Amino acid sequence: MAIPDYQTIMLPLLKLASDEKTRGIREAKDLLADSFGLTDDDRLALLPSGKQRTFDNRVAWAKTYLIKAGLLASAGRGYFMITDRGIEELRCEPERIDVDFLLRFPEFREFRFGSDESSTNPSDKRESRVVEATPEELLESTVAELRASLADELLEKIKASSPQFFERLVVELIVAMGYGGSMKDAGQAIGRSGDGGIDGVIKEDRLGLDVIYLQAKRWENTVGRPTIQAFAGSLEGVRARRGIVITTSTFSKEAHEYVQHIEKKIILLDGRRLTDLMIDFDVGVTKEEVFEVKRLDIDFFLDE
Repeated sequence: MAIPDYQTIMLPLLKLASDEKTRGIREAKDLLADSFGLTDDDRLALLPSGKQRTFDNRVAWAKTYLIKAGLLASAGRGYFMITDRGIEELRCEPERIDVDFLLRFPEFREFRFGSDESSTNPSDKRESRVVEATPEELLESTVAELRASLADELLEKIKASSPQFFERLVVELIVAMGYGGSMKDAGQAIGRSGDGGIDGVIKEDRLGLDVIYLQAKRWENTVGRPTIQAFAGSLEGVRARRGIVITTSTFSKEAHEYVQHIEKKIILLDGRRLTDLMIDFDVGVTKEEVFEVKRLDIDFFLDE
């Protein structure tokens, strides 16, 4: 079974508390995961940020929303219990509890819309679209969409640029990643071929203790194994053990398989990976807005 969205979790979570016992959120997550028949992979699946488990995040938000609606109450750090309102609502045997259901309660409307909306008729304030994602998921998916759109724009600009601009872009990226020493050092080391790509040897570190052979192809067609095999052969000529091939297009399956079975270390960077690195290391992009998302500092309240 797919991981249920946080609204689908609300009713089972409320029913779990129907025995009127104080429940721990960790226990609740395990019991709910069992009831939904989640696999180990489902339970361990992470949000796109990789910082929190998806199911845990959804259970936590289901609990928060039920508390805001007065159906559950907090019973200390990490614990909760059902309220009289929650018991009363379960007696009505609802088929589903979701955001639309919770909007009937003034406390939840105030939480959702602010104090100015608390006395508004809920039928006038129902959201036009009840989303299934938690706030973190919405935020992360929005950021991912913006990033993907930016990556598409970057790749389009790169493909339309001159070979000389592409050469400078790769140099800046390599230096931004900590390779090649300074821009001056890296700029002198590459840009020799003049064939629409760049080939050369760059420093792996500022002292030049090791070198990396670089080749960049501003291509539209897929880069196949023959090109990579020829590149691997060229490493022998410069006595290099490591190499990077960068392209604005993609690499074939055979090319990827080839580099997995040779002694030398060759990294293949396709157009998508190239733009990802540019975004990560602030090359060709600029920060437009920064938002801080803060969490409760549990340690601060331990001595309370």
